[in-house]
Amino acid sequence: MLRRVALITLLAVLALAAYVLLGLPGRGQVRALAQTNPGVTSVMRQREAEARAAGRTPQRRQSWVPLGRISRHLVQAVLASEDQKFFGHQGIDWEAIEKSAKEDRERWSFARGGSTITQQLAKNLFFTTHKSVVRKLRELVAARWLEADLGKARILELYLNVIEWGDGVYGAEAAAERYYGKPAASLDADEAAGLAGMIPNPRRINPRVDASRFARAQRRVVWLMAHAGFLNRPGLGAEPPPEPVEEDEPAVAEIERPEPPRASVPPAGTEAPPSAPVSTPAAEPPNERAPQPTPEPSPSPV
Repeated sequence: MLRRVALITLLAVLALAAYVLLGLPGRGQVRALAQTNPGVTSVMRQREAEARAAGRTPQRRQSWVPLGRISRHLVQAVLASEDQKFFGHQGIDWEAIEKSAKEDRERWSFARGGSTITQQLAKNLFFTTHKSVVRKLRELVAARWLEADLGKARILELYLNVIEWGDGVYGAEAAAERYYGKPAASLDADEAAGLAGMIPNPRRINPRVDASRFARAQRRVVWLMAHAGFLNRPGLGAEPPPEPVEEDEPAVAEIERPEPPRASVPPAGTEAPPSAPVSTPAAEPPNERAPQPTPEPSPSPV
């Protein structure tokens, strides 16, 4: 009896492993990303199919820029909010995955969290946003391949050029133009925090959909940047961390309003009411260029 159970278990594990492997990209496809920028990603195709199913015309705004033409503030905001251990792991943060799995068991659902920047890149390039154990396993394997075949700077460059930043908006350059009317190189710290705060669910945490939700997410990223050593904001150190913004993805994309308030973070020591528009921070000189991240970054206060 025990032998039969062991055999059935082994066969089930082998079947699952085969199913996971069959859905992976080719290793050559991953290696090619070291020199070649991807075209249409899997998530882009998913969003286009969803738009057609909803009777809408698919949109795609994307302008590829090298990492050196993306504001260092945005790089820092993304590192602080999405993956503070980015330069210390090989694509997978096992501690974060364990914490996320515990939350999943408690809530009987797939809670967001635990995914590194590399895992998120793998999801965007090769898979979809639909949550499942199989997708997560494929994502883990693809993330290790990305880390093995690409450098950290290239992974960041790919990530910041393909991730979703609103309905039909992909990459930092298109997002900066869409929400702030400037190139990604010119984003200041508060604007960068706003874009980073959108990443968990850019179709809902969006200044054109819900300015109050967007502003709360932005303030949280500013706090994370300050505590990671990227910002020097007097008074933030004594404040408790802002609560995470609810980020469950809606079944149908919420359509952006045509004339949004450009929300940003109020000055230190003030708190804008949820219904009040928040002032737009002053833009930095357009000729600012972000330095390439190094494996051992040394954050400097702004």
